[in-house]
Amino acid sequence: KDAELLRAWLSRQEIADELFDLMDAVGKGFAVAEIMWEMSESQWMPARLEYRLPTWFRYDYETGTRLQRRDDTYHWVDLEPAKFVVHEHKAKSGIAMRGGLARCAAWAWAFKNFGIRDWLRFIEAYGHPLRIGKYDKSSTTAEQEVLLRAVANIASDASAIIPDGMLVEFVGSQGTGVRSDLYKDLLAYIDASISKAVLGQTLTTQEGDSGSYSLGQVHDAVRQDIERSDARQLAATLTNSIGRPLVLLNRGLPSRRGFPRFTIGREDEYDPAAMADALSKLLPQGLRVKAQQVRMRLGLDDPEDDDEILTGAGTPAEGGPGGGFPPASARALARALGRSDAGEQDAIASAVDELIDGQGWEPMMEPVIEPLLETAGAALERGESLEAFRSRLPSLFAEMDDSRLVETLKRMGFSARLSGDAGLTDE
Repeated sequence: KDAELLRAWLSRQEIADELFDLMDAVGKGFAVAEIMWEMSESQWMPARLEYRLPTWFRYDYETGTRLQRRDDTYHWVDLEPAKFVVHEHKAKSGIAMRGGLARCAAWAWAFKNFGIRDWLRFIEAYGHPLRIGKYDKSSTTAEQEVLLRAVANIASDASAIIPDGMLVEFVGSQGTGVRSDLYKDLLAYIDASISKAVLGQTLTTQEGDSGSYSLGQVHDAVRQDIERSDARQLAATLTNSIGRPLVLLNRGLPSRRGFPRFTIGREDEYDPAAMADALSKLLPQGLRVKAQQVRMRLGLDDPEDDDEILTGAGTPAEGGPGGGFPPASARALARALGRSDAGEQDAIASAVDELIDGQGWEPMMEPVIEPLLETAGAALERGESLEAFRSRLPSLFAEMDDSRLVETLKRMGFSARLSGDAGLTDE
């Protein structure tokens, strides 16, 4: 019931956006969301998580680990319990205020922006050829201004007019000795450095100069390790800041099993063909497997009572190393899996046949009927009446030894109950 309470809260559509806000802690070291409690219908339920700016909070000066906020009197106080969700992302060891990835990438971000600015200046200066206007010594000031405007407009408008007798020359920038690749190489290096700091690798976000599919797989595995670490930290935050208060406020202290916990991550992928092959080989050897676990791995739901059940044909192999299953047990297992032939007996029918046809019931009945036979024989020898013999019958129950018979019936009843629960019927 505690887990169902948490699942009901997770079913809200806003949960994805709220978790996105909490993941702001990856860059800043911590993220805070205020819990807006809904207390109607005699229950406590987080209606929403309101993101709060990191500038509203600080870590205490004494320990550097306790987050504080300002109260109505503008004094710094500790956060109230069960009121805030504080997610502290641990990207590296140390205090949380220095653990954000933004601190690691700050210098790279600054230098990248400076490099982009310089690159734009370079393009502005050397992206167009140098334009030189020549005028005659006898040109007037007005004619010189016309030539200057013409040289300036050629860069933007690619057209201009000049008086006759004036000359405009275009000088290339090949001899300047400056390469624009310098800025491109700088920005590529900074991008790769930021990718390594955030994702631990580069091939999943950038195209390398050389590489292979296997190297890309290795880089992707590194990214997945970081992803699992982030998910595990976020799940722990939700368990402590949401799960525990939610259970305590609505249901009180939990049982000895403790609080339910959140788990965040991708579902494990399984190969159905490999699993089916393994089960077909191991089940006849006596391996016990939960049907619910197999369905969960295959992505199948548990069938309801009124659902149509699909079953397959075929019988699991009998025998194996050391003799394997006995034939009767193997047939019972095959029928439990819904793969037996129509005319086969199950283990219960075989056991009944063995007791009746094999005369296995006689040794079990001898200790039960022996006191009755001895008393009847003595009554005949003494010539006692039938009424006198009947009066002695109740006292014979204490002398009858039915332990072996009772044990056998118990075992057969247990087997019958198992077969009944498996939905077996005699053919």
